[in-house]
Amino acid sequence: MPDIHVSAAVIVDENDRVLVVRKHGTTRFMQPGGKPEPGESAAQTLVRELDEELGVRLDEGDLRPLGTFISAAANEPGHRVVAVAFAATIDPATVSVQAELAELRWISVADVPGLPLAPLSVEHLLPLAWPGRTF
Repeated sequence: MPDIHVSAAVIVDENDRVLVVRKHGTTRFMQPGGKPEPGESAAQTLVRELDEELGVRLDEGDLRPLGTFISAAANEPGHRVVAVAFAATIDPATVSVQAELAELRWISVADVPGLPLAPLSVEHLLPLAWPGRTF
């Protein structure tokens, strides 16, 4: 099964809501982030992607490493995603849909049932945001 390497952000606001995004032409929500450009580190990729997708400008020092996680890819059948995840804190008022994004949502635990979410989010990243919860 081919791997897709990405960097992803777990962003939780002061109301314990998690930011998820949906890209144009897709149906599943996932954490913001994306694929690296040649020569980029995982942190550099995420800083660039957050700027391009959400208009949020962070420095690598603003990211807290969470680990590397593997799951089935949400949008590429027969592939798996290898994600280097980071926690980041941002002001929700500064976030806006840009670039390839169609939609963003701040979700609570109660929003998860029935929401079309990427396997990586359900299996690994949302449990990091809400410790002790499984989905």
